[in-house]
Amino acid sequence: MSAKSAAPSLSSFAIVRLVAGREVTARLRSKSFLISTGVLLLFVLASIVVGSIASANAELPKIAVERSVTNALPDMSAYQQTFVDTVDEAETLVRDGSVEAAVVSNSEVSPLGITVIALSEAPPAIISQLSVAPDVRILTPPAQDPFLAYLVAIGFGLVFFLSTISFGTTIAQSVVEEKQTRIVEILLATISARLLLAGKVVGNSILALGQTVLIALLASVGLLVTGQNVLLGQIGPAAAWFVVFFIFGFVLLASMFSAAASLVSRQEDLGAVISPVTTLVMIPYFAVIFFNDNPLVLGIMSYVPFSAPVGMPMRLFLGAAQWWEPLVSLLILLVSTVLVIIVGARIYSNSLLRTSGRVKLRDALKG
Repeated sequence: MSAKSAAPSLSSFAIVRLVAGREVTARLRSKSFLISTGVLLLFVLASIVVGSIASANAELPKIAVERSVTNALPDMSAYQQTFVDTVDEAETLVRDGSVEAAVVSNSEVSPLGITVIALSEAPPAIISQLSVAPDVRILTPPAQDPFLAYLVAIGFGLVFFLSTISFGTTIAQSVVEEKQTRIVEILLATISARLLLAGKVVGNSILALGQTVLIALLASVGLLVTGQNVLLGQIGPAAAWFVVFFIFGFVLLASMFSAAASLVSRQEDLGAVISPVTTLVMIPYFAVIFFNDNPLVLGIMSYVPFSAPVGMPMRLFLGAAQWWEPLVSLLILLVSTVLVIIVGARIYSNSLLRTSGRVKLRDALKG
């Protein structure tokens, strides 16, 4: 029995599953894909381990303290203190580099009765701690440490950027390759263009999601093993939402990559047609890094479909989003994904068999 006569016996689901399986198998057989995934996972694990070792081995700043002023000082537990009996001893330790500064008594010069001795410049941290400051009351303290928020922003942005660019470009290259070699004509003789597109998007979405879940699991295990349970508790909920948003966000962009690639028949022309989609992937990556502390920008990002997979999880991590906001954002993303799939499938179906040159977007939409 020929493939053409056998095709009607297959359901749409079975056809999509076959195409998706072919995409997954082809990628898993690629050494470059396996190596790049392994390197990425090792990088994630190494970052966690190195960060844990660095924080564990971090030494407190060293200072010398004259015993006669010990009772007059505020809490100095943030420093490694060496106690001395005289000012001369303190100066000696500062000069030979044993300590960064020294705190000694001097009631004749300073009204506080304290003098800070340093080698070449005044240590601002010590002076600030010893200075008399007014009582400060913060009405809206940040929910997370700013530096930790910056690292989380880089993590979310980088994972979304690398996965989408990597798998999106792979889909685009596959579409052009099938057009260029005329394989698509054989495929379309047995299955519809829409099912072919669905299989490609589903297959690569499974791979992209699998890679993202592996990164999240490896990071979680690394944090647990290195004893950073508190940090895992802070990042965990936002990371779970990131995976959910990533699924729909990737499908949306993968459909756009596929539709854009179907407009050309040569690999040389691929870069020009997918560059707008690539830009949509790059914008949230740079925006979340540069504006991770800007509530307005993050708020806008969390409701724009192509940036919501990064913006909303970041707001959840910062504690800046209400409980209902991720649900509304996810609904907007879902509706947008469905609309993009419908339009992308039309472009894809109307462009696949046009191999004479670049197809204009207007013509592809008209059919």
